[in-house]
Amino acid sequence: MTEGRIPRLAPELARVVATEAGIPEFMADLSVFQVLLHNPNVAAALNEMLRRLLWEGSLDARLRELVIMRLGWSTGSEYEWTQHWRVARQLGVEEEDLLAVRDWQSSNRFGPIEQAVLAATDDVVATGAISEATWARCAELLPDPAQLVELVVAIGNWSLFSSLLRSLEIPLEEGVAPWPPDGQAPV
Repeated sequence: MTEGRIPRLAPELARVVATEAGIPEFMADLSVFQVLLHNPNVAAALNEMLRRLLWEGSLDARLRELVIMRLGWSTGSEYEWTQHWRVARQLGVEEEDLLAVRDWQSSNRFGPIEQAVLAATDDVVATGAISEATWARCAELLPDPAQLVELVVAIGNWSLFSSLLRSLEIPLEEGVAPWPPDGQAPV
């Protein structure tokens, strides 16, 4: 097994620790949780945020996945891009849309709402906050305050994940090809 900066727990041990922390066993099969479970409280908190955003969120799943894919690409997070490629495809997001987030400003694949949330994502990566102009556009297109809050939290959550994945050098799971579908990584 390829290791990052902190060794992964063995899968059997990770499943035991995950169960004790209230984390579903299947999460312990992911490299990221095999590392995070060295601190079960942190792992449980992050799992809860993921659970709520992925399965109970009010933000459209396609928009959320475009945000995550843009973050993975723009921050060079191989693990984030690779994991969410599979998630997004399972949710029915077209491969061409996922590839288009690499250079979304030049793409004709996205409508106003997608452009607004991708701009918000880029703003946060560039400056740590959504600009006034981008916020106004998002608020116009997502008039539900709950969705606006969730958009900001989603960008923040997956920015956090990008940072921890890269900082801890979390390896991909065995047999998983990086940077789907073509192996191209950001420059």
